[in-house]
Order: sequence, then C-alpha cells, then structure tokens
Amino acid sequence: MTYVRYIDRTREYYLSEGYATPYRWAHFDDIPFAPLRRPLAECRIGLVTTSEVAVRGEAPADALAREVYALPTATSVEKLYSLKDSYDRHATTLDDVDAYLPLTRLRELAAAGRICDLAPRFQVVYSNYSQRATMTVDAPTILAQCREDGVDAVLLCAV
Repeated sequence: MTYVRYIDRTREYYLSEGYATPYRWAHFDDIPFAPLRRPLAECRIGLVTTSEVAVRGEAPADALAREVYALPTATSVEKLYSLKDSYDRHATTLDDVDAYLPLTRLRELAAAGRICDLAPRFQVVYSNYSQRATMTVDAPTILAQCREDGVDAVLLCAV
C-alpha cells in the first residue's frame, strides 16, 4: 500500500511555485476542542466538509465566491457532487460522495440510536489555505451556523 505524503507534497509544491519559505502549518499551544457534555447518543451532530459540494441541477451556492455556505442534510446523496479540483487525482476519486461527505453513515448512526440526530444542514468551506481567513471568517461563520442548529459535536471531513 502507498500513502500520499501530503505535508511533503505541499512543501514541494510551494517551493516549485517560487515561494521563498515552505508552507507554515497552523500550530496552537491551546487545543480548541472540548469534551462532550453528554453521551454521543444524545448529541446532535454537525458536518463540515472542504469538498465544495453542490447539488446537481442547481447553481453551486457560494462555492465560486469562496465563502462558507450550507446545504440541507436531507438532500439525497445521489444529487450531490463535488466541485473540488485541487486533490490528488492519482490517489483518489470524488465519485463516492460518502467518502468526503458521510451523510449516509451518519443517517445510519442516527437510525441505530448511536447519535441523537443530524443537524438540518451541513457546512461547506472552501480550502483557501489562509490561516487568517480560517480563524477570522470561516470558523466564526461555521460556529454561528452550528449554534443556530443546536449542534453538540462536529465531524470535519477534509478533502
């Protein structure tokens, strides 16, 4: 089995693009995570993806504007697809929506009582590789939407 050495590839890419210094990965001394206040079976789960998901036959929301947007979790997986064009096409494919947006599995977990339920919408965020934009724009927008939806825990699915 082979693995994609993402960090090495990212450093090589930035150097090949002419950047004088390698990409600096985010680092936090304080980890912004918190323990659950109740069992997972009693929690509403939110879902955030960087896959730039769109609904077939509809305008692709704010993906082209590079903003956070939300789509209903009730949307059929068969109607969803990814607009993402920056991923390793030699190592993976975006044909399986559940690989980057596990709505089917989360619905199964809710039906089995492993989670309380799924938030009414999921958030989609464009991968712009800007730590500043992530911290000052994207994260606060996602947090506000999750709070509006009464989310207890969030699953992040990055592409």
